[in-house]
Amino acid sequence: MVYFDLLKFLLPLILTVIVQEMGWQVLNGGMARVPQATETLAAYGLAWGITMFLQGPLAQGKQLGLVLVDSRDALRQVHRFVLGIGLLMAGVLVCLALTPMGIWVIEDLHHVAGDLSAVVRRAFFWLIPIPALAGVNRLYMGMLMRVRRTDVVSAAMMGGIVTSIGSVFILLPTEFVQADPIRLPLAATYASALTEFVIVLWGRFRWVDLPDQSDGDVLSLGYVTRFFWPLAFIMALQGVSRPIINLFVSRSSDGSEALAVLTVVYALGHIPYGWVNETRSLHTAFQHVANHLHYVRRFVFGCGLFSFGSMVLLFWTPLRDVLLQDWIGVSADLAAQCVMPLFLFSFFPLAVAVRAYFHGVGLLERRTKAMAPSALARIGAIVVVLLILSGQGISGATLGVGALLSGFIAEATTVWWFVRRRG
Repeated sequence: MVYFDLLKFLLPLILTVIVQEMGWQVLNGGMARVPQATETLAAYGLAWGITMFLQGPLAQGKQLGLVLVDSRDALRQVHRFVLGIGLLMAGVLVCLALTPMGIWVIEDLHHVAGDLSAVVRRAFFWLIPIPALAGVNRLYMGMLMRVRRTDVVSAAMMGGIVTSIGSVFILLPTEFVQADPIRLPLAATYASALTEFVIVLWGRFRWVDLPDQSDGDVLSLGYVTRFFWPLAFIMALQGVSRPIINLFVSRSSDGSEALAVLTVVYALGHIPYGWVNETRSLHTAFQHVANHLHYVRRFVFGCGLFSFGSMVLLFWTPLRDVLLQDWIGVSADLAAQCVMPLFLFSFFPLAVAVRAYFHGVGLLERRTKAMAPSALARIGAIVVVLLILSGQGISGATLGVGALLSGFIAEATTVWWFVRRRG
C-alpha cells in the first residue's frame, strides 16, 4: 500500500516532466513560422537562456516550500526570501535591458549584431517580472507537494504548457505577432507562467492549511539562507557542466556535427530518466509514515532500475534508429554517431537514483550543506575526464557524454559519502 501511495505521488510529476520536454518544441515550431524566424529564434533563445540562468536558483523555491514551510510564520519568512531573490534577479534584467551592461553582454560577449541585440534587450525588458513569478510558483508547488497534492502541481504545469501551446496557435497569424515576431514567445511565456500561478495559488488556499506557528524553532531569514545557498550552489554548478563539455567538444575536428549529436542525445536521453530526479521529494512528503525511509529507498532504486531498463529497450535495440531517423528525423550518418553516446546515457538513471535518494535525505534532515561538495565533485570529474579522454584520442559526442556520466557518478558518490557519513 505504501508503494502505491509513493507511485500515486510521483506519477503526476513524471507525466508533467515528459510533456514539458515535448511542449517546448511547439513554441520553437511557432517561432520558426514567423517573419524573421531566424532572428526571433536566436533573440528569444539568448534572452530566455540568460533569464533561465538568473532564475535557476529560484527553482529551489520548491524545496523551500516542501521542507521549511510548516507554519504561517515560516511562510512569511520564505515569502520574503523568495521575493527578495526574485527582485534581485529582476534588477539584473533591468540592467541588461536598459543600461550599457546589456550591450556589453549581448554584443561584445556574444558577438551579436546591433539589430539582433536590440530585439534581445527588448525581450529582457518584458521578462523582468518572470524570475519573481517563477520563484513564487515553485514555492507554492513545494507547499502542495508537502501535503501530497502533486496532482495540483501537475495540473498547474500542464495547464501552463497547454496555455502556452494554445497562445502560439492563436497569436501566430495575428497582426500583433506579424508586426513584431518576438511578441509570440513572450506572450506564450507569460501565458504559461500566469496559468501556473493561478492554479497553484488556488491549490495553496484550497489544500494547504498552516498553523500560526511551527512546533520547532522560529524560522529566520538567516536559517532560510543557510538552507538555500547549498541548493543554489549545486544548481549553478550543474548549469555550467554542459557548457564546459560543449567547449571541449566544439574544438574537436568534427565539432559542428558533434554538437548536433549532443543536442539530439541530450534531448532524447533526458526523457526516460529526467523524472527520477523528482523522487527526492518523497522523503519529506512521506516522513510521517512509519519506516518511510525503507520504503522510499527501495522505491527510488526501483525507479532507477526501471528507467535503466527502458533506456536499454529504447537505445540498445533497433528502436533506437526508429526514434532517431523516423521520429526525430536525423540523417542515417548522424544517427550512427548517436549510438555510443546513447549507450552511455543508459547508465545515467542508476547514478541519478543514488543522487536523488541522498538529496532527499539531506533535504529531510535540513542538512543541505552536506550536499554542496557533490557539485564540486561533478565539475572536477568532468574536467579531469575531458582532459584524459581527449588526450587518448576520444572526441566528439562520446567524449562529452562519457565526461558527463563520470560527473554524475562522482556527484552521486560524493553526496552518498557526505550525507551518510554525517547522518
